[in-house]
Amino acid sequence: MKRNELIKQISDTTKTWDVVIVGGGATGLGCAVDAATRGYSVALFEWEDFAKATSSRSTKLVHGGVRYLAQGDVPLVLEALHERGLLKKNAPHLVKDQCFLIPNYRHWDNFLYTVGLTVYDILAGRLSFGRSKYISSKKTVEYLPIVQEKGLKGGVVYHDGQFDDSRLAINLAQSCVEKGGCPLNRMQVVGILHNAAGVAAGVKVKDLLSGQLYEMKAKAVINATGIFVDSIMEMDVPTHEHMVKPSQGVHLVLDRSFLQSDYAIMIPKTDDGRVLFAVPWHDKVVVGTTDTVREKPELEPQALEKEIEFILNTAGRYMKRKPERKDVFSVFAGLRPLAAPKKEGKSTKEISRSHKIFVSRNKMVTITGGKWTTYRKMAEDTIDKAIDLGLLEKRKCVTKDFKIHGYQLNPDLKDHLYIYGSDIPALKALMASDPAMAEKLHPKYNYTVAEVVWAIREEMALTVEDILARRVRLLFLDARVAVEIAPEVARIIAQELGYNQAWIEEQVREFTALSKHYILE
Repeated sequence: MKRNELIKQISDTTKTWDVVIVGGGATGLGCAVDAATRGYSVALFEWEDFAKATSSRSTKLVHGGVRYLAQGDVPLVLEALHERGLLKKNAPHLVKDQCFLIPNYRHWDNFLYTVGLTVYDILAGRLSFGRSKYISSKKTVEYLPIVQEKGLKGGVVYHDGQFDDSRLAINLAQSCVEKGGCPLNRMQVVGILHNAAGVAAGVKVKDLLSGQLYEMKAKAVINATGIFVDSIMEMDVPTHEHMVKPSQGVHLVLDRSFLQSDYAIMIPKTDDGRVLFAVPWHDKVVVGTTDTVREKPELEPQALEKEIEFILNTAGRYMKRKPERKDVFSVFAGLRPLAAPKKEGKSTKEISRSHKIFVSRNKMVTITGGKWTTYRKMAEDTIDKAIDLGLLEKRKCVTKDFKIHGYQLNPDLKDHLYIYGSDIPALKALMASDPAMAEKLHPKYNYTVAEVVWAIREEMALTVEDILARRVRLLFLDARVAVEIAPEVARIIAQELGYNQAWIEEQVREFTALSKHYILE
């Protein structure tokens, strides 16, 4: 995944690509892999870094959506459970089985959730991760020592998936390259090209590093920019009316001692009807999420005070040791792209998370909504739509059985390098090549200099934020430590890419300013 080499591919102005994709999050990268594996020529442009926005800020779950089952949206749950199984099969180095426990304080809830989750298991069929079961209050405390015991009437155990979102995004980009695709970050689409018939037939794109402008001709143009789809649709049809309303989800990251278990907690009904999770992730605990309508999309959304308090208070009711602000290692916010509700006042938790495909009068295809779990199906549907429109010749989707870059069975989850999967031997060889490569970035964590170098050489990382937020997840796991090591990471990047001291200082300034959104004072 060498950016300079991929740039050469788009420099040929005579070439007409089969597919050009705008947006390098889960949906765009999924579409790129789908198109490339079908044998189409495909280029993808991300104006920031891969998975910079929503796709790196999830609850880290690959799940069917228990709450959608409660809402009666069986088709969505069926689809998500099927895709959950495929994702674990195709990226076993990143997706693992996660046991969840619902602590119940009413006997009726034990019955209700046991029945409901048994249906969940049946819907998963042969791709089930394991059977749900009722357990006694004594067993509940044994499995979750931190659970609030007063009034506890038992619990229900069920299985879902857990993963690392931005690492999967990087692996999808690598898979795309391996299949002949051309995914590029820091490339801003500034216009949509149209042919004589008015059909969307390419993009104008600006390399944000060099300032160079390119015109890319394409048979199909796909808008997969998530919360930003409206701005691209306006480039295609200036009179386009905005249709996406962002919904903010906030997560707090706590020390693993707040869970003291490999089980995750699922709180199915909070004060306002939302679901709250506390999930083990990279030796920390991610607690969330919220569901707050925001007025406009932002690249770097910030947690609201009321969201932080909601999570701390709700988690505190179920944990013996109530988490406080000082216990939060990192706070991160992400915006989900929801199709704007037709009726004013309709809450976002009532809007289906199923994906939607729109075709403009100029035949630009826009895909929005959905979630990480169903990214593959979203991509399949999008490329199929381009075929149905007559933009591409018919070819069959093959991603159901496509092994994603890094594929490795039974990873050693105790080794923090497990997320690299089949790349681990090459990474270890890099560490062995020079004692400096094996040095830790910080005494509290096992991340090494080699991982930074690897991210630059093999994963198209260009900035301190790219590395500490989305390649090595320290900004999300421990924001203060991330700030401490930012100067060292900037120095390594500068050494690799030939930047000067002024660039290092600017990078550290930018990252330090950014990190303030992730640190609770």
